[in-house]
Amino acid sequence: MTQKNTAPILNIQAPSHTRAGRREWIALAALMLPVLLVAVDNTVLSFAMPEISLAFNTSGTTLLWIIDSYPLVLAGLLVAMGSFGDRYGRRRLLMIGATGFAAFSVVAAFAQSAEMLVAARVGLGVFGAMLMPSTLSLIRNIFLDRHQRRLAVAIWAAGFSAGAALGPLLGGVLLEHFWWGSVFLLAVPVLLVLLAVTPMLVPESSDPNPGRVDYVSIILSVGTMLPIVFAIKAFAKGEPAALVAAAVVVGLAAGAAFVRRQLGRSNPMLDVRLFAVRPFTGAVLVNLLAIFSLVGFLYFVSQHLQLVLRHSPLEAGVVLVPGLLVTIAAGLAVVRISRRFAPHVVVPAALLLSAAAYAFVAVTAQGASAGSLLAAFVLLGAGVGASETVSNDLILSSVPAQKAGAASAISETAYEVGSVFGTALLGSILLASYQEHLALPAGLGSEQRTTAAETLGGAVNVAAELPAPAGTALLESAFSAFDSGVLITSGIGSVLMLAAATLAYWSLRPASSK
Repeated sequence: MTQKNTAPILNIQAPSHTRAGRREWIALAALMLPVLLVAVDNTVLSFAMPEISLAFNTSGTTLLWIIDSYPLVLAGLLVAMGSFGDRYGRRRLLMIGATGFAAFSVVAAFAQSAEMLVAARVGLGVFGAMLMPSTLSLIRNIFLDRHQRRLAVAIWAAGFSAGAALGPLLGGVLLEHFWWGSVFLLAVPVLLVLLAVTPMLVPESSDPNPGRVDYVSIILSVGTMLPIVFAIKAFAKGEPAALVAAAVVVGLAAGAAFVRRQLGRSNPMLDVRLFAVRPFTGAVLVNLLAIFSLVGFLYFVSQHLQLVLRHSPLEAGVVLVPGLLVTIAAGLAVVRISRRFAPHVVVPAALLLSAAAYAFVAVTAQGASAGSLLAAFVLLGAGVGASETVSNDLILSSVPAQKAGAASAISETAYEVGSVFGTALLGSILLASYQEHLALPAGLGSEQRTTAAETLGGAVNVAAELPAPAGTALLESAFSAFDSGVLITSGIGSVLMLAAATLAYWSLRPASSK
């Protein structure tokens, strides 16, 4: 039997009669531009990776770093940038971030090597971290009425999820007509519009009593993320166990030092005491795991559609359109649903849809058709869209308006950590399984053997150089090895989503229902 949601999701402290007008809703439209861009940038490379792999002939690990360097830097800097926005002004930080993001988008588009592209992605991560906390914290301060704010947050969350899903489609359209660098230039005209309209539409806001900038905490937050993600990648590559263990220890030690420092400060960069509140922690983890499932799914589906099924980038992107529309629709529809049903009912139900999507892919992994992947993405989109809206709503309501930047940063950090681990964990497991199951035909040179074993794109490249029988044999082996990795990662993804649904049911239950 379902339980009615007798209290609103948001614990609003501002008076409910202060309603936003047309100007505020137009301001929301402007704030959605950077949300869509940053989310698109997280996944647009999924469809460009096959072309980048062919262009630079890079290793599998380098390909993962091209993807992961951007969300990794974002995740490490979001909390710091949220605090900067609270202190110096959220609109000001938004404008600086937009300018830098546009500049590094041009650098990435014309990168001459894989290493230069990784460096450009790092720059995008730095300025992207300025964009994201500003958007959600400005929404927190613009929309004072709780019902309007709930809808505004739903639109924001739908934009985030939709942007992640839209990335492959936009990438497909651009790659159909232009070179891989065009996926980065997409950001430039959009950000120019943002820079033009933001001063007119978006009011400035900041914390009237900000704390001091804590540079030590910034270093510790980055020092927590980087070694742990490195450890995951090193483990998947079969690096020495001592190296993996050392990286984990460094990351955990930095994290522990960060927590201790925050607890000892009267005005911490991140109020870690919030994590003692069970619903808040549950909402953060739901946010993380929902995006984990989305980004991990897109990572292998884009390669299967283009390299195994031989669809063009545009055709592959079109396959994901229904899932994109469902993601948006679910994010908006859950606003009305959440008025009737409690979060601990709505969120687990959404996560079960994501679990079903991964289970469906696991069952159909060997020789999966475009239709089966489309159906799976529709299920996944419904789960991600609904769970993201509710989890962001819960996170944002935990602090007063003047601390909205820090709360927004926590929400977006969860998003970026989920993005990093979705690619790093599932991508690394997929790569390891591919390399284990790949059978190389006789007669390959040492360089060809290395290239084919690194990535599926590398195997496709090498197969094109071989005589027909050997090339066909290599492709069949590579496709089979890749699909075996998809089977494993899909099974892991399904189990993780089931665990997330259980966690959400437990953590989001009101105390009175225990």
